Amino acid sequence: MLEQFHPTEIIEITKVAEQHGFTGVMAADHFQPWVPQQGQASFVWNVLSALGQTTTGDLGTGVTAPTFRFHPAVVAQASATLAAMYPGRHWLGLGSGEALNEHVVGQYWPDAPERIDRMFEAIDIIRKLFVSGSTGKDVRHEGKYYRLESTRLWTVPATPPPIYVAASGPVTAKRAGRVADGVITETAPREKLENLFRRFDEGAREVGRTGGQRIMRVHVSWAPTDEEATRNALEQWPNLGLRFPKADIRSPYEIEQMARMVRPEHFEGRLHISADPDSHRAYLQGFFDLGVDRLYLHNVGRNQAEFLEVFGRDVLPGLNP
Repeated sequence: MLEQFHPTEIIEITKVAEQHGFTGVMAADHFQPWVPQQGQASFVWNVLSALGQTTTGDLGTGVTAPTFRFHPAVVAQASATLAAMYPGRHWLGLGSGEALNEHVVGQYWPDAPERIDRMFEAIDIIRKLFVSGSTGKDVRHEGKYYRLESTRLWTVPATPPPIYVAASGPVTAKRAGRVADGVITETAPREKLENLFRRFDEGAREVGRTGGQRIMRVHVSWAPTDEEATRNALEQWPNLGLRFPKADIRSPYEIEQMARMVRPEHFEGRLHISADPDSHRAYLQGFFDLGVDRLYLHNVGRNQAEFLEVFGRDVLPGLNP
């Protein structure tokens, strides 16, 4: 989570993670942290480029909005360049955006349906540009929200990076199934996740494909005691205890004020808080049992080194993907 750590610290943490058996990175694309005490918000493409030099695992954006701060063409160029630098390692995670990050450019902030429509039009442009680089032919786009004058990508990988779309609802998941190589989601009740994955597969079948990658970002809070794990959650990641959509909130200070009301019970079903590695292992195994292909873990505290050591020793070896 680039909202919590200075980029040079992120590089060191990620090297330690790889030493303990973790095999990839999902890096948040934020212009601001959720709450001020998180303290950072570095540029995701710089960080991923550096991680390509210092680690060997996969490099993904979790997630980038190709719609407001960035024109889709800029995202396509950034992604293609990273994939060309590190063949087979980069995947492009895309979402519809949050005002916290996207309002900074001063554009009108639309309701969710329009934001989602913008995202899918952006995906069309990105796909066109990926193809342009491999075929050497210029492409253009004249759509409802975006315009692309005749151009192509000049630096491209041998194989375009897969595109994974963040979805929390069935309608977006089904649309994603038609155009994306996988779906990204977060912790939710089992029935909701089953329905979301089913709708993604339905969308894929409609265009003659057989589904795609099922990817989850999972927030946990581990510490040597339950009390410390709970305190870390409340101090560092209280935004997860706010049980309402936050996509329209513009300031970390607004979220900070709202989060003063968060209590430990508000994390129920959203953040697994425990000092017991076996409890975390059983929790994570439940997602693999649902058919999830990859889990990206975020320990919400600043105790990253001991978390990575404990999970690498006591949790990862017991998981059965």
